Amino acid sequence: MAKVYGAVTIDSKRCKGCDLCVVACPCDVLLLQPKEVNDRGYHFAFTAKPEACIGCAACATVCPDACIEVYRVVDRGN
Repeated sequence: MAKVYGAVTIDSKRCKGCDLCVVACPCDVLLLQPKEVNDRGYHFAFTAKPEACIGCAACATVCPDACIEVYRVVDRGN
């Protein structure tokens, strides 16, 4: 049977570190970068545990700046 998992891409240059995506993620995939900041001076979100993503897109839905894209990847086990 095919396994479906998620892949998250975050535009770290546009992210303002509002933390909404981190809170919305049911699998604790995302975190805010603790030490690095982007060009705008914000601690941006990043995928801390990409293998745990289920592709629900809750993070992309709550992002006020549309910095997050979620893809569903199908592994057919070929």
